[in-house]
Amino acid sequence: MPADPALEAARGAAGALAGPAVSSVERVRGYGRNSGVYRVHAGGTAYALKQYPPRRPEERDRASVEYAALRFLTGHGMTTVPQPVSVDAAGGYLLLEWIEGEAVETPHADDIAAAGEFLREIHALRGKSDAAAQPMAAEACVSAAETVAQIERRLARLDALRSKEPALSAFLDNDLGPLFNRVTAWAEEGYASAGLSFSKEIELTARTLCPADFGFHNAMRRLGGELVFIDFDYFGWDDPVKLAADFLLHPGMRLGDALRRQFAAQAAVIYGSDQNFARRLALLYPLFSLRWCTILLNEFLPERWANRVAAGEAADWSSAKQRQLDRAREWAHSLAVNFQRYPYGE
Repeated sequence: MPADPALEAARGAAGALAGPAVSSVERVRGYGRNSGVYRVHAGGTAYALKQYPPRRPEERDRASVEYAALRFLTGHGMTTVPQPVSVDAAGGYLLLEWIEGEAVETPHADDIAAAGEFLREIHALRGKSDAAAQPMAAEACVSAAETVAQIERRLARLDALRSKEPALSAFLDNDLGPLFNRVTAWAEEGYASAGLSFSKEIELTARTLCPADFGFHNAMRRLGGELVFIDFDYFGWDDPVKLAADFLLHPGMRLGDALRRQFAAQAAVIYGSDQNFARRLALLYPLFSLRWCTILLNEFLPERWANRVAAGEAADWSSAKQRQLDRAREWAHSLAVNFQRYPYGE
């Protein structure tokens, strides 16, 4: 069998980061969709070696960001994240504590409470002297206008594929584009009625340190039952409205309405010092839902699919695109009926 170049590269990175005592390096399948993960044994200890996709010049240094975020959090006594060990920013590798446990497939009320406590602890760190050194979160949305702009940019990338993807083109023309215009106009009107600025960035005091892409899809349950939250390469300052909306909307989690309501109530308490938090969440929720609809279509982007394949995706690309288009179409149709009502308010 020919050598696996990615595995050979991971062995070299493991040796550099964990030292000469490395005895084995094995790829872990199904751990993440955008990064490769390897289990490393060195000196009787197991580590996780995370390999990030190749970085384009305009992209953030995800390895360094995650390493700094974990050092910040563990340095302030948080135990519900992995301990960072060392980083190779140039190579795109991070060595960290191996979490022995299992995926959180079916969350329950205690897990929602644990997630809320985790966010409360992070939010409480925002005033620490070293918090200011943390970057903005990936694709931070600190104004309503920026949320709209991000959707427009995602739509533009999809629009560029029209000539090769007729089914996608029809969906953009007949469903997603018109819905985007309706929801944006509704949100702008709601902001104006509430006396809020659609274009102005929220105050620094209303922002939080955000573990972007937060949810149980990025969590492990230790053998003793404690949750550990993973993946902090998108970490940074952001609007907690985006954090709350993304958690409630994330298609990778199986949450019933009762658990979503529980989380929404916790978020309202954690971030309630901003008197506009609840109102902004209700108005921006359908825009973030639209944003997720465009994220579902990432499989159409060749560079995103390449990342999936590098992380171990084995599905056929044509089948993956059709599956995601079907999901996006269903998502858009549901949103078109319900976008004027925030489902998790009082």
